[in-house]
Amino acid sequence: MAGFFTVNTLRKVPIGGGSATILAPVFNFGRGASWEGDGSIVFAPHSSQGLSLVSAAGGAVRLLTTPDRQKGEASHRFPHHLPGGSALLFTVGTGGSWDDARIEVVRLGTGDRKVLIEGGSDARYVPTGHLVYLRGGALMSVPFDLNRLEVTGSPLAIVEGVLPSTNNTGATQAAFAHSGSLVYVSGGGRPGERTLTWVDRKGTEQPFPLPPGGYEYPRLSPDGQRVALDIDEGNKSDVWVYEIPRGTLTRLTLDGGGLSPEWAPDGRKITYASDKGGGSRIFWKTADNSGSAEELLASGGNPQSSASWSPNSDTLAFTEFDTVTKGDIWVVSPKDGQKPRPFLRTPFDEATPSFSPDGRWMAFQSDESGRNEVYVQPFPGPGSKVLISIQGGTEPAWSRDGYELFYRSGDQMIAVAIMLQPTFRASKPQVLFEKPYWSFGFLRNYDVTSDGRRFLFLKESEQAATATHIEVVQNWTEELKRLVPVN
Repeated sequence: MAGFFTVNTLRKVPIGGGSATILAPVFNFGRGASWEGDGSIVFAPHSSQGLSLVSAAGGAVRLLTTPDRQKGEASHRFPHHLPGGSALLFTVGTGGSWDDARIEVVRLGTGDRKVLIEGGSDARYVPTGHLVYLRGGALMSVPFDLNRLEVTGSPLAIVEGVLPSTNNTGATQAAFAHSGSLVYVSGGGRPGERTLTWVDRKGTEQPFPLPPGGYEYPRLSPDGQRVALDIDEGNKSDVWVYEIPRGTLTRLTLDGGGLSPEWAPDGRKITYASDKGGGSRIFWKTADNSGSAEELLASGGNPQSSASWSPNSDTLAFTEFDTVTKGDIWVVSPKDGQKPRPFLRTPFDEATPSFSPDGRWMAFQSDESGRNEVYVQPFPGPGSKVLISIQGGTEPAWSRDGYELFYRSGDQMIAVAIMLQPTFRASKPQVLFEKPYWSFGFLRNYDVTSDGRRFLFLKESEQAATATHIEVVQNWTEELKRLVPVN
């Protein structure tokens, strides 16, 4: 069997081929997993949560660790079992650079934790008696006593020029074989750096006045004068608001849990997902930062992401991730005090719901055909869905007048003319331009102006981390023992 992540699930598949089995829900690919010989899998389901445990045979998911927010812990990730299976290495994100993270060990029987290394991430045990981890673009090594679970020497850089994870997760792009070989990706640059860019319908770019940063999920305000977006700093992600006329950037959330902002139709509030206090819940807050955050939607335990408001602000559509039904689209009417109810809940992945400007239609993406395609379905129903995309599609967004629907197909930006009266009809998709703008996960990573003439995209900055080679070093463990002797 082999284990792997999709956007929102942890799965296993037979090595010889066959159907994949879903084991647990995750959020945006998770943050590492380790499969022990007893059949248990420890994994990090969320970028700002603790570690969880599930049987490789499936079943209930059990919480293993919880970040202590009062001690500045932003996340637990990259679990790696130590030989024997009774203890586990993992990385503790502290809200800053991954070079400032901690590497700890936890005894699985008691839950007792111990700090091993201050500064570094994604540590693994090498049978030579060493821990190897990433810090400052280098593989570091330090002697380690497996019986006492203690570091017994000083760390030393053993391989320079290792490429950091390009999405700034703190992962080590290196692996070790029992035969003594090492493989790693070489390169340089700053991970996770992107720029915002205006793009017209012909693909002509115009710079956006913000320096490179860890930007994600930009959203233009209804009046077009502000942009809400995530800024991912590796260990945490917060929502910020940029005022275009004044050129000011203001932090909206302070707890490191802000994700996927969405403007209310009147532009006065911003909805976002957060794991503040545990779980994954949806909050909203005044866009001018004058009030405190209010919990809008309590989580039932499954990860959720904010997505789209109906034009009269009475209904919110969002995506929830379930172990069995994968990504589902739910709706809730906060003003009426109603409980969330499913709009689309199938065995397939549905995501990125988007209300039409008149509130009568819902665009979304689904992989029911075997790949993601864009569909439109009447809201609240009844009625059949209409296939919009051809040759794949993701991240739908409506024009302000509702007579055009945009989506992405790989690097292509697609526009589809829509007729709403007397019945719904969609024209043949037209390619506007083709450029490799950045995207990650299942959320829409661009926005469109109210007149439909310009798009706001993310692109990798010139200083972003880039790979140069995949390096293979044979008999590497012999060199490791020479450079870092173990007493």
